[in-house]
Amino acid sequence: MHIVTSEAPAIARPTQDGSRVPFELFTRQDVFDREQETIFRGPVWNYVALEAEIPQPCDFKTSFVGDTPIIVSRAEDGSLHAFVNRCAHRGATVQRQACGNVRQHRCVYHQWAYNARGELVGVPYRRGVAGMGGYAADFDPKEHGLQKLRVASHKGVIFATFSPGTAPLEDYLDTPLIEAIDRLFSRPVKVLGHMRQRVRGNWKLYAENTRDPYHAALLHGFHATFGLYRTNQKRKGGADRARAHSTGVTYGDDWRQASMGNVEQDKVVAGYSLADPSLLEGRPDFNDGVTVQITSVFPGLVVQQIMNTLATRQIRPKAPDDFELYWTYFGYQDDDAEMTNTRLKQANLVGPAGLISMEDSEAIELIQRAIVRDGREDSFLEFGGLNADLDKDRTGEATIRAFWRYYAGLMGPSPIAAEP
Repeated sequence: MHIVTSEAPAIARPTQDGSRVPFELFTRQDVFDREQETIFRGPVWNYVALEAEIPQPCDFKTSFVGDTPIIVSRAEDGSLHAFVNRCAHRGATVQRQACGNVRQHRCVYHQWAYNARGELVGVPYRRGVAGMGGYAADFDPKEHGLQKLRVASHKGVIFATFSPGTAPLEDYLDTPLIEAIDRLFSRPVKVLGHMRQRVRGNWKLYAENTRDPYHAALLHGFHATFGLYRTNQKRKGGADRARAHSTGVTYGDDWRQASMGNVEQDKVVAGYSLADPSLLEGRPDFNDGVTVQITSVFPGLVVQQIMNTLATRQIRPKAPDDFELYWTYFGYQDDDAEMTNTRLKQANLVGPAGLISMEDSEAIELIQRAIVRDGREDSFLEFGGLNADLDKDRTGEATIRAFWRYYAGLMGPSPIAAEP
């Protein structure tokens, strides 16, 4: 007979150094629910959109903070706003379009209408019909707007937070991450398109993946075969003081070597060749020799440069074993037609069917399937040594361990009972 008591032990946690992570953190619904409250609705800045996606007054985009649907909007005066995409009347989804331009967001159920600031501006039959019904005389629309989030933008990258206690955005990001974002958003950008990708795995497995240089030349054969990334290339990393975020760049000796390198030799050894070599042709956007930049902002943003393809990736958790990746590809407003075409062509390197990125989702799903019945077993994260310098170690797992230490600090001493 199994007896349930109130003294069940708390859920297992990552070790203090982040080198052991219980698999149950990737599989349990109660853990997922707690993350929504203490992380995504906690004292963090969540990436939600680019300003270039909503450039005009009354432009909007629907987005997510964790699993909470939101609307990101630009008001008539140009100010930015974010509010929960849930009607204040009966809780229905208000805006069902991905993006657009409207003066009012109108709930389909009872036609309550909200302006670009999320304020309630229309209630049908508010004063009743033929002198009967309606709301009381003291009904105040100002008290029934959509739930608002704080909003901040840096270089056109929009973040939102539920928490009134979240530090200012620039303090949250800190200098290394600000410099990394500034590098890719140093010029006015234009949006080239979007992709969505559903992955049957836990969102934190992808957060690990983008902080994991160890796998890049091993899992991604395309990287090594065609010279985009090799372990012997010069690399540089950085992190904020809290070690929540990380950024890393890889340098090619020159652009041509970075893009084609020893392709003629390697493609023979590997048995592969490109039917269209123009995929890897392009020209530098910057004068610093960087060919790859991966910048990860806790909890759910990745900003990338891979050759000429530039994108943000938003992690949208759906369930313990399900998340969506939302890719926003961008270029610069002063790009000529040739460069825009190059960026669009190189978008085939990443995304759901990308020559590189499809392997990441496959690896994540392999983990999720294998750990489902062994929650108290641990992942092992000691590559590079526990004393590795996070700012210098670009082949080890120091940045993943840092992610888990920050995660554990936000989750706090867990009251969640362990599974029997």
